[in-house]
Amino acid sequence: MPKRASSDRWRIAPRAKLDLAALDAGSKAGAPGDKAATRMVSAELRARLDDLQARLYAEGSRSLLLVLQGMDAGGKDGTIRSVFAGVNPQGVRVATFKPPTSHELAHDFLWRVHAQAPADGEVTVFNRSHYEDVLVVRVHNLVPEQVWRGRYAHIRAFEQLLHDEGTTIVKVLLHISKEEQRRRLQARLDDPRKRWKFDRADLDERLYWDDYQQAYQDAIIRTTASHAPWYVVPGDRNWYRDWAVLSILVKTLERMDPQFPEAPAGIEGLIVP
Repeated sequence: MPKRASSDRWRIAPRAKLDLAALDAGSKAGAPGDKAATRMVSAELRARLDDLQARLYAEGSRSLLLVLQGMDAGGKDGTIRSVFAGVNPQGVRVATFKPPTSHELAHDFLWRVHAQAPADGEVTVFNRSHYEDVLVVRVHNLVPEQVWRGRYAHIRAFEQLLHDEGTTIVKVLLHISKEEQRRRLQARLDDPRKRWKFDRADLDERLYWDDYQQAYQDAIIRTTASHAPWYVVPGDRNWYRDWAVLSILVKTLERMDPQFPEAPAGIEGLIVP
């Protein structure tokens, strides 16, 4: 059985104080060993995640939403690819939220998000999310301050609604350092196979690093809740990040304890001709 991390290590409790600048993005605290050993444990956790996801899908009455947020080059795509490798894609869906279209902007900010909420039996991953409307919108003054400040309450109410309807919510900030972001962006430029990922806008956004850190900090403090907790996972080391997110998801699903449905009556001992 893989070594279990206490997800409380990364969980932000309601009304807790948070200083992102004081958190070590390169931390390896609690890891079950070095890089190789941790990857072995992650493989075991993936197998456990696969079993739990299969049970959730078969049960078909509840769902799980994973919200992934992070700075540009923060590792959201890599986390999804690594954590869900080998899991049956039939019960897992990824929703990616890019800048809203004119049609989406003609509706309330949660309109396009609610449409992507998981159905019963699903695990849905939000690659970015409704939190962009209190992050990039705030940093770039796209709406008046009184508007984006009011959205914290709307987000809390939205997540309460999802919870009440049977969706378990896990929100993860992949916390990387500014130096690690620089290294990753440079790696994209230096590798011809990765240049397609590079966007000059990422350099412009990097100038707002401190503003984004404050926006993330405020969003987490104002919206973490017992039914919709935030976790801040050190993201500078991919192998540690993957193990941490896997540990959080497995622990969450184990608490949910999904069960396979009862077999139909009268099939015990049935022989297929």
